[in-house]
Amino acid sequence: MHNVCRRVASAALALSLVGISLAASAQGAAGKIKLGLVGPFTGPSADFGMPMRRGVQMAIDEINAVGGYLGRPVELVIRDDEGKPDVGRKVSEELVKEGVVATVGFCNTGVAMASLEVFQNNRVPLLVPCATGTPVTAKYPAPQSYIFRNSARDAIQAPFVVEDLIKRGWTRVAIFADTTGYGEAGLKDVEAAMAARQLKPVYVARFALGVKDLTEPLKAAREAGANVVFSYTVGPENATIALSRKALNWAVPQVGAWPLSFPFFIDGAKDAAEGALMAQTFIAEPSNERRAAFLTSYARKYSVSRIPVPMAAAQGYDAVYLLLYAMFRVPNGNVTGPAIKAALEGDMRTYYGVVATYERPFTVQDKDAVTSNMLVMGTVRGGAVTFAYPQDARRNLFVQRKQN
Repeated sequence: MHNVCRRVASAALALSLVGISLAASAQGAAGKIKLGLVGPFTGPSADFGMPMRRGVQMAIDEINAVGGYLGRPVELVIRDDEGKPDVGRKVSEELVKEGVVATVGFCNTGVAMASLEVFQNNRVPLLVPCATGTPVTAKYPAPQSYIFRNSARDAIQAPFVVEDLIKRGWTRVAIFADTTGYGEAGLKDVEAAMAARQLKPVYVARFALGVKDLTEPLKAAREAGANVVFSYTVGPENATIALSRKALNWAVPQVGAWPLSFPFFIDGAKDAAEGALMAQTFIAEPSNERRAAFLTSYARKYSVSRIPVPMAAAQGYDAVYLLLYAMFRVPNGNVTGPAIKAALEGDMRTYYGVVATYERPFTVQDKDAVTSNMLVMGTVRGGAVTFAYPQDARRNLFVQRKQN
């Protein structure tokens, strides 16, 4: 069944891209089109940087297999930011010097924030498939901004999770946030989401990356009467929270944004991760033809039975197609940064993606492609992430569209 789905989806993709190519007004000049890719491919954040990279590469290979961009092969220019802001800035400048027409990149909010002005000042569109910190697409006024995103910003993830906590009666919230740009922005988003429902956290803990024991702040959270722990960090620290909580024999749930679906948490915390809840845009279950085809193709291409962070892979894959669909709208194949920006903001052809159906994903005033209706609650069960609610699994049979 999966092979059939994969063949059907690949054939539909080829016909779609060929159709767009034929509809273009003229052939572009000879030579490769350079597309940048930047992310953490080594270091602590590589567990979601590498799935993003593989999703991007898979899309590039598919596009080149059906003729590339107006007969021109798309070349991926890859840079590793190591999850470090200073390195991210340096390699971003390298990409611009390489002459990339656009870039897909960033998994870490702090790294992205240090690099955004490189793309903005050089008028090179950046499409962010992983970093979710709300400030990423808020740094520049939307009409002038070259920064686009197809991951779910924390300003919608936090309220989504808070609403679920209220439904479950978990309203005495302890927030554990790291001191990175991601943790800082996430903390503000959670507090704002709670304030909108007339709630305040009963306890807030801050910690640096690399912390190995959080027993003492967890004791304080327990004494404050918390009945749920809301964590905001991207690395092993999520597992540190779970393991410290287990050591205290404190049986309260751990909830958060999408990093609770990462191997650092699930493999690091083992049974202490069981039952954790998090916001997700994509869960690696073949709930429809598009997702079945994507999962089968990824598994075959990379010889894996499981994608470590499926959201990163799927969003990276969709990001490439969003850029290519926009590029096919550029008159005469003259793919300058401003032309691609205008195409992304315009009435581009609908892309039937893996994560969502992208019908007018961006506008001049809106640089975020994902809206809250695309989110589902995931839960750790048996060492993997699945749907927290059966109704979400049924709803996931139909790929969601952006709510404008």
